[in-house]
Amino acid sequence: ADRIGYPVLVRPSYVLGGRAMEVVYRRDQLERYLETSNAFASGRPVLIDKYLEGVEVEVDAICDGRAVLIPGIMQHIERAGVHSGDSFAVYPAVELPPAHVETLVRFTTDIALALGARGLINIQFVVHEGTIYVLEVNPRASRTVPFLSKVTGVPMVEVATQILLGRTLADQGFRAGLWPRQPLVAVKAPVFSMAKLHGVDVQLGPEMKSTGEAMGVDRTFEAALAKAFLAAGLVIPPGAPVLLSLADADKEAGVELARGLVALGHPLVATEGTAGYLRARGVPVELVVQHIGHGHPDVLEVILERMVRGVINTPGRDEETIQDGFLIRRAAVERGMPCLTSLDTARAMVRALLGGGASYSVEPLPVYRLREQVSVES
Repeated sequence: ADRIGYPVLVRPSYVLGGRAMEVVYRRDQLERYLETSNAFASGRPVLIDKYLEGVEVEVDAICDGRAVLIPGIMQHIERAGVHSGDSFAVYPAVELPPAHVETLVRFTTDIALALGARGLINIQFVVHEGTIYVLEVNPRASRTVPFLSKVTGVPMVEVATQILLGRTLADQGFRAGLWPRQPLVAVKAPVFSMAKLHGVDVQLGPEMKSTGEAMGVDRTFEAALAKAFLAAGLVIPPGAPVLLSLADADKEAGVELARGLVALGHPLVATEGTAGYLRARGVPVELVVQHIGHGHPDVLEVILERMVRGVINTPGRDEETIQDGFLIRRAAVERGMPCLTSLDTARAMVRALLGGGASYSVEPLPVYRLREQVSVES
């Protein structure tokens, strides 16, 4: 870890779904992980990778051994380090420059053909400081196949099955390369069952915790995202107070988020450090709460007594903050409150609502693919 530089990603070498995987920022955190990891204690290998913070991109493709069809490219809202199953994914990748899209298509094609893939293949990338890196390649179907099939109109499972039975993409009427972009925006949202899983932390990270998915489709990113949040049960009631408790590393980026919440009419309740930081930058905070057990009202009280209706809590990295954060998040989910632990997710929610996402349309799914096409052709 010292040689490749922190932060690093550590994980047992034999697990699935990101189980027991953790992003480590300092040597003492790595020592704690190794001391408490059952995998390491039993003599099994532990893998240590350099963690690259950047935009995560996911591609599902279909390969017949000679050609590769890419129905679509999805961009994650949360930065790399959050398990892909727990991320909000956006189709099409609206913020990727065309040069990056071309590179992703080329990388996906070269990898699938080099592996001799037959059928579905899923590849996850990260864009870090302008360079595209391959995170992982899965020569199988992924959880995004149903989502991408619905929004692109490509029957991915049927096409892949026919390939396994001996028919090529050309035989089925498909050409290699990126499928034409559809005249819609779709957002895949994770759905969690944290209230039913006692003692589980809702904090997002490399370990997958979601138990399902929902989808929002519309003609704009803001409207599709607003639908996805609504479907996933993460909408904070209009005008309701919101609790902010941000880690030191997130306070600067949280100022814009807080201003957006105020603009939407949400009174802010914040812990001492967060409140002081926001007020010093001109953001109004209605109520300052104490850390757990350090005064009245403390941060748990405002949740337990439902003085707030939504919680945005980004995890800190020292032991006391980690424990307090866990209690805050558990209290919120056990009372059915939306609880966001990723600043990226929270900012996307505010962006969607400020951008008019609440004024979404309601149409059958095929209409979003067809209506714009007809008007463009005419």
